[in-house]
Amino acid sequence: MYLICATRGESGKITDPAIPQDTPKGPLREAELNASCRVLGIHPPIFLGYHDSGRLERSQDNNPDAFMNADDNVVEKQLLDHISHIRPQVMLTFDPHGIYGHIDHIKIHRAATAAFWSAGGVMQPAPQRLYYAVMGSERMQALQDARDTSTLSALDPKVYGVSADSYAYEADISAFADQKEASVSAHKSQVGPNSSFADFNRESDMWREMFMHEQLALGGLRGSFPAMPVTDLFAGLD
Repeated sequence: MYLICATRGESGKITDPAIPQDTPKGPLREAELNASCRVLGIHPPIFLGYHDSGRLERSQDNNPDAFMNADDNVVEKQLLDHISHIRPQVMLTFDPHGIYGHIDHIKIHRAATAAFWSAGGVMQPAPQRLYYAVMGSERMQALQDARDTSTLSALDPKVYGVSADSYAYEADISAFADQKEASVSAHKSQVGPNSSFADFNRESDMWREMFMHEQLALGGLRGSFPAMPVTDLFAGLD
């Protein structure tokens, strides 16, 4: 399994007081992502080399290297080059809202969706399925209720979340809960005491939802698809 990341998260917050605030975030986040990939047992991340666009007061509107200012066709071509080398059957990316509206998430969603479709002209067999990472409306509402100062706080769950009948994939992943939690915890600068994850504990409904269940929507398809939802991303594929 391969992970392609557009930026190194240079404009993000450091939410763990144990990490000095003046720590260069690019190398820090890169090391954290590498550690997370090792926990998951996947290949080291592939970086496209753009600068994190940030959000709110950290927005990098005027930074020519920010991902938000990249040419969409160039990004699509970069992804196609990697797809042609990796030759995946299945691709995953963000949903059209980027989960919570982050411009970089939305931009990579658009580029990955475009690359999925254009891949058919540059390689055969082309990827057969494209999934979108989504959050159910009820889960988003529950997360907002649990913490009213998170990145989800100002979002309408009926717009940024999806209904249960949108799920193309839905699975109980409790057998991998410890591994998933360890991979998230590897991002120390983002899951510290000042983050939205601070209230998570193993007794909470939110922990169980985050680490024991996963849902994905279908963003693109070549060929047929079994009855929705499947519990295996590759169900019905050779």
